[in-house]
Amino acid sequence: MRTRKQSKNIVRFFNHLKSIRIKRGFSQVELARRAGITRQAVSSIESNLYLPTTAVALQLASVLVCRVEDLFSLIPSEEFMDGTLIGNLPPQERTQSRSIRVKVSTVGKRTVVRPVTDLGEQLAFAVPADGYVTGTDRTLPGSTIRVTLSRDRDAIAQEISVAGCDPAIFLIGEHMRRLKDQTSVIGWTMGSTAALQTLQRGEVHVAGMHLFDPVTGESNLPFLNQALKGSGYDVVTFAAWEEGFLVRRGNPKSIHTAADLVEPMVALVNREEGSGARLLLDQRLRSSRIEPTHVHGYDRIVFSHFDVARVIAGHQADVGIGVRSAAQHFGLDFVPLQTARYDLVVPKPYLQSHPTLAHLFETIVSRPFRNEIEALGGYDTSETGKVRALRVA
Repeated sequence: MRTRKQSKNIVRFFNHLKSIRIKRGFSQVELARRAGITRQAVSSIESNLYLPTTAVALQLASVLVCRVEDLFSLIPSEEFMDGTLIGNLPPQERTQSRSIRVKVSTVGKRTVVRPVTDLGEQLAFAVPADGYVTGTDRTLPGSTIRVTLSRDRDAIAQEISVAGCDPAIFLIGEHMRRLKDQTSVIGWTMGSTAALQTLQRGEVHVAGMHLFDPVTGESNLPFLNQALKGSGYDVVTFAAWEEGFLVRRGNPKSIHTAADLVEPMVALVNREEGSGARLLLDQRLRSSRIEPTHVHGYDRIVFSHFDVARVIAGHQADVGIGVRSAAQHFGLDFVPLQTARYDLVVPKPYLQSHPTLAHLFETIVSRPFRNEIEALGGYDTSETGKVRALRVA
């Protein structure tokens, strides 16, 4: 059992044992055997539950052919990291604080910094910061900004940033931690087109998309073949899901088709341009020869499936386009319109350079994860993990 003094000492050290062990190709069992300790001891050391004695540290370093300070090193009282600011930091007079909470991601060769508030009103209180910035009232997006870190650099390096609109993305990180990693998966909510553009700018590791082409009957690939050139990306199916009208319980306005949206007592809540939900709505309005200006609420914009559902559940609108899982979560009725794939797009070099990104795609095909996604409702995981071929330019 650790004493309070020992616990404080553990916090003061960087621990690189796991990353060096994996780099050298050792399992925990093999390293333990060669170092003359138990596998449980290796696991405890890697999990920061046990600080090794000098003799054990020297033995581990000898087996791994490195220095003790390569495995364990003191954490400076303050450690900093410079990165590129994405988005806008909230004014400090509004935060009533001397510092602003931020997330830090290593994307390829870039370090990007975002305010935690960009995660939304609920997640901003649930997701821990990677660090803090101060004195930033005049800092513009794209500027280099200095972050005082509150997490270990190795933990930040393992963090995976995903742009898209599937609220289930955070569940991947929890399942990865159950299997093998200490990885955090952070989902930045935005529409499909914005997610792809964010990926192309090198601001996230993965983009999630659900853009359905009614001409070909294919999801995402017709759009990706136009937007991406060459074969430098993998496209992997996360799941198929149902998209349709979200309406209040009992569907009191009897909304079943796009033609019902022009009724004078029907109020719509819409998604932003470039999102899959907006694309579906516009396609249905065109096929019904309805001008968007004839739909009350067409210009009322929110930025996620949950936001659509929340507005309708609060009786601030009657209908919106979204996914079945959001309707179920808010106790709404759902009128299905189509089934589309939600695919994950990832640059192939990131799969090689990022320490845990490949594990994300291993996790989504695991049976425990697929069971949980299916239990949310509206998801079909029969093709989860399938790689889709892009047209080579």
